[in-house]
Amino acid sequence: MRQTINGADFRRLMISAAASIEIHKQQLNELNVFPVPDGDTGTNMSMTINAAAADLRKTEDPNLEKASKTAASAMLRGARGNSGVILSLLVRGMAKTLKGYTECDGSLWAEALQEGVDAAYKAVMKPAEGTILTVARLAAAKAIDAAQENNFIEFVQEAAIEEAKIALENTVNQNPVLKKAGVVDAGGKGWLLALEAMLLAMRGEDVVAPQGEAQEQVKEQADFSDFDTGDITFGYCTEFIISRENDSDPEALRSFLSTLGDSLVLVDDEEIIKVHVHTNDPGIALQEGLKYGSFVTVKIENMRLQHTEKIMSEQEMAPQIAAPVKPLGVVSVCAGDGLADVFQNLGVDGIISGGQTMNPSTQDILTAVNKVPAETVYVLPNNKNIIMAAEQVDELTEKKVVVIPTKTVPQGITAMLNFNPEGEVQENVDAMTEAMATVDTMQITYAARNSDFDGYDIHEGDYLAMYGSALFGTSRDIKVLLRSLAEKVRDEGKEYITIYYGEDIQEKYAQKTADLFAAICPDADVNLLRGGQPVYYYMISAE
Repeated sequence: MRQTINGADFRRLMISAAASIEIHKQQLNELNVFPVPDGDTGTNMSMTINAAAADLRKTEDPNLEKASKTAASAMLRGARGNSGVILSLLVRGMAKTLKGYTECDGSLWAEALQEGVDAAYKAVMKPAEGTILTVARLAAAKAIDAAQENNFIEFVQEAAIEEAKIALENTVNQNPVLKKAGVVDAGGKGWLLALEAMLLAMRGEDVVAPQGEAQEQVKEQADFSDFDTGDITFGYCTEFIISRENDSDPEALRSFLSTLGDSLVLVDDEEIIKVHVHTNDPGIALQEGLKYGSFVTVKIENMRLQHTEKIMSEQEMAPQIAAPVKPLGVVSVCAGDGLADVFQNLGVDGIISGGQTMNPSTQDILTAVNKVPAETVYVLPNNKNIIMAAEQVDELTEKKVVVIPTKTVPQGITAMLNFNPEGEVQENVDAMTEAMATVDTMQITYAARNSDFDGYDIHEGDYLAMYGSALFGTSRDIKVLLRSLAEKVRDEGKEYITIYYGEDIQEKYAQKTADLFAAICPDADVNLLRGGQPVYYYMISAE
């Protein structure tokens, strides 16, 4: 049984956990009870932890402190959605405990699990039972008890997992929505998968994701910044095609070129010989090639020069922290060029593309914040699943970041209408927060899966109407839902109605929707705007 782990072991544990969540991410997604398409739990947790796996793969022989710090930092920046943020905080707390240590036994591991739980609970304003928090808390408590009985890390991890299984099964009884659907909490299941994969890695049975999947998910482009031109052994990429003019054996050319460099590729047929080689002597390579025929094409590139130019280009393109030229600025999350235009016309400095199904990471939000030339930057998440990721940004930048907890785009627009660029920081917080509470948001989308939810028998592809965060109705006829929403708005005496139509709605049909609301709500001012948003056919604001 494993007694302790070191930095290299921790690296393997995290990569194993990332692989397991990647493998099971669709299973986690399908545990989501609510049928509305959104940034699903499995996808968000997988992208978050694979940010750590990607950085750890590039970290050779790390000590325990460095490995845990690397994982925590990558996950903090890569966190997506509430589940991803909570997962990152669990690992961040663990890294805090492991700081200064070169080895971790059962007792220290239990403390690390508990510190992770404490960090996660601090970040959640209203912790709910029957979630990943519950599973993590009970597993950590069991780990602490187990460490007093046996200080081997494997024993402690086994105990934590057994308790996590019990806690996960009980989430169905703690959350009424889960109970009705008969499923366990998706985030809690994800944490259990991570703990189990870590145990397997402790035993030398690391979980491995299908080749390329997890790496491709987080790797957007090659990173050339970790080595310099001195690491390039052969400086010239030499390529040429020879028109074969004699019977000389191309294998002899292959043998000769292999002594000149590396990355040799030689392909031949009856008419040509094609060569690719990295060498410090391209002239000699070309001279030897002439023995086989005349050149059709020749290309020689200085890889050291290319590398230097690449680094300079990346440095020039890297987002800088804009010097403040004004006291206040705003960034907003939204999807759809029409909605982006609305926010920019209201004075938003930066748009972060995202929303439902596209939860931006903490790093995405940080990048946008740093580009705003202001001392204080307000963030409008406009989605409840993005708020926590936005709240992590403040400690990552020298700017002051204030998150206005808007849960919908209409709330964000109303908040911006009450933003005073010349006002005080808290004055704006109060005004924007108070204003967003006056907005009722209605949205029409589609059912992403079959579901029996809140008394509705929902089938994949049905139209779904949301009023606030609650399911308002479902139908195969979108007009039925629009009429019902208009009648509710009329009955509640709303005076201002704005309809934003999505990318899948033609203007002529959107105009008919606006006419319907105007007819049913004759005392209200009805406005129609193209939002261009995906996923949601209509977003409707009523005040």
